[in-house]
Amino acid sequence: MNDLFQTAGENIPTVAGFGLTIISLFAIAYVSQKIQKKREETKERILNTRALAIIGMFSAVAAVVMLFEVPLPFAPSFYKFDFSEIPVMICAFAFGPVAGVMTEFLKIVLKLLFKGTTTAFVGDLANFAVGCSYMLPAAIIYSFNKKKKTAIVGCVIGTLVMTVFGTAFNAVYLLPAFSKLFGMPLDVIIEMGSKVNPMVKGDIISFVIACVAPLNLIKGTVVSIITMLIYKPISPLIKKGRR
Repeated sequence: MNDLFQTAGENIPTVAGFGLTIISLFAIAYVSQKIQKKREETKERILNTRALAIIGMFSAVAAVVMLFEVPLPFAPSFYKFDFSEIPVMICAFAFGPVAGVMTEFLKIVLKLLFKGTTTAFVGDLANFAVGCSYMLPAAIIYSFNKKKKTAIVGCVIGTLVMTVFGTAFNAVYLLPAFSKLFGMPLDVIIEMGSKVNPMVKGDIISFVIACVAPLNLIKGTVVSIITMLIYKPISPLIKKGRR
């Protein structure tokens, strides 16, 4: 815990950016859910006691699932994906976008508490931001029309948004930040990509298009399929006791 606070103190700009990102995404989720509830003319609270309990439970599940990462053959070894967005999506579909952002946030907090950070919060910020770029569009779309077809459309759009955002985010922020953090020239990182993927042509644009974009596209597709398969069977259990 002391090491975590020390790392935070040494990386105030990253931590501040993390905090601003959290506040911004919570605001987007809250406004969208308030609009949805106003449209439905309901005064039901955005999150009730049961929702908070489920969010806590699923955040813990997501944090554990996050530890099991899957490497991909077309990207360097430091690029892996996990299935931790599945519990996040279930909460987002069941209780709305605010619940989704909260679950995503608590997942990262639990991971930091139990495992710490090896990237001075840079990787944790990326995981939160990219995860929300997938979850938020899907959850917002579904919240306005809770039908299977809408859920599918939301997941497709969420996957596309995550692919575009994640690719741009890596090129503009994440890779330069990692390069500076580990004292590794960006050219060396790109070369690592070209060794496993012939589509990487020695520049950062080809690197993110060949390595990052397919990773996010595969992750979004797999998470969407699994979420669609398991959400409906378990949603009555999750929502039991809710009006």
